[in-house]
This record gives sequence, structure tokens and C-alpha cells, in this order.
Amino acid sequence: MAVPSVLAVETAALTAWPGLHTAYDGHWVWRAARGYSNRANSIQCLDATDDANAADRIAHFSELFVRQGLRPICKVSPLTAPGILAVLDELMWEAYEPSRVLRMEMTGREWEPRHHTALLAPADPEWRLAQAGMSGYSDYSIESVRLIIERIACDTRGVLAYDKDGVPAAAALAGVANGIGIFGNVVSSPAHRGQGYGRAVMCAALNWCRDAGAVAAGIQVAAPNRPAVTLYGSLGFADGYDYSYRRPRIAA
Repeated sequence: MAVPSVLAVETAALTAWPGLHTAYDGHWVWRAARGYSNRANSIQCLDATDDANAADRIAHFSELFVRQGLRPICKVSPLTAPGILAVLDELMWEAYEPSRVLRMEMTGREWEPRHHTALLAPADPEWRLAQAGMSGYSDYSIESVRLIIERIACDTRGVLAYDKDGVPAAAALAGVANGIGIFGNVVSSPAHRGQGYGRAVMCAALNWCRDAGAVAAGIQVAAPNRPAVTLYGSLGFADGYDYSYRRPRIAA
């Protein structure tokens, strides 16, 4: 496989990080997951030609969010149909969280973790609670992540990197869907940042994905997070595409 297409990465990401509730309308996907993460709580279009009746469809999915007690969100990617953007503009939904997907072809590559790492089942409390602690999650978010993890259908591992005292220093979640490695929940503990643990955990995650059958990879990163963009670039991620989110403005 060469560098995967936008559609290939987006559908792999949907599999690797599912919602708790899902609905479809043509090539549109609506997902909700107790408000944890924009990608699991948003409307997404997977075909740039599917914008018929966009206003009605956005209204319908927005009502589904309201029923879940959530603010409506729409993901905007290169696959978002122009008619959807026109409706979002008319509704004056604000844009936020500019992000980028980086991609790479993995065949024949090897990555060297320079710290001790471990591969765990994502439901294993050793990974799940360590990742939550590094991220500063509330009990509500911890439970949301647990529920999402239970629904992941593709082969997945939680990855940890440890310091010399055996303390978890960085974490990542790695999944392989349709031959594409997808990564999320990447975090280093505040006390260990800038010491190579984030790189180590990603090296281990990439090696596992390759060994699990991935021939390409994609990772989502917030555009302003320059350290992460630099790290991923040094690991071989390059060619990518932009995306962001839109949501209704809150009345002043």
C-alpha cells in the first residue's frame, strides 16, 4: 500500500475509535460518546458529493446530539461536501481545533524505542489508568474511555513507556484497521516531558502495528502542537491533510 487515501484513513480511524452511539444517512456518519473527544462526538461526511438536503440532515443529527445532552459538532475534512459547508456558514457555526492528519507508508521500516516499553490490552487497568492519570482525566472521562475501548472491533494495544524506576512516563493507543495503523491517546506525563518517552512509546506502537499487519499509518494531531508535529515527522509521518470542527456558537 502507498500512502493511504483520505477516505482510507478516515474510515480506519472510525473503526479504531468508535462512538457509543452511531447513526448513518447516506455517506454521513453521526457518533456520540458521552462528549469524550471530538472525533467520537461529531457528524462526519465521507463523500464530497453527498450534500443533498444538507440543512435537514444537519438539523436531524443536531437533534440527536441534544437528546444525548451534547453540543452539536461537525467534522470538516477534504471529504466534507460543499453544500454542508454552505449550511454551516449560514448557521454561523464556529470553526475550532484546527488539526492535521499525517500519513506514511510503513513497509520495511523499523523504529527503536530508547526506553523500556510494554504492550497491553487497552482494557488493562495498567494502561488505561496510567494514560488517564497522565492526561488528568476526571472519573467521568475515565469511564467514557473504558466504554469506548470495549467497543473497539479492530486489533488494538495500549502502549506504555517507563522511566528507569518503572514508572509509566508516556502512553499511546495503537490499532490496525484495514491495514492502516491508527494512533490516539498519545500523552507523556508532565514530569517526563522532553525526555524521549513520547518518542519511545510511538516507536513501540509503530513496530507493533507493522508486526500486526499494517502497511501504512495515519495519526491526527492538533495543528498548534508543534512538538508533536515535529516528533511525528521525525518518525516518518509526512504527507497529510487538514481538518477541523464546527459547532453552534453559544449566545452571549
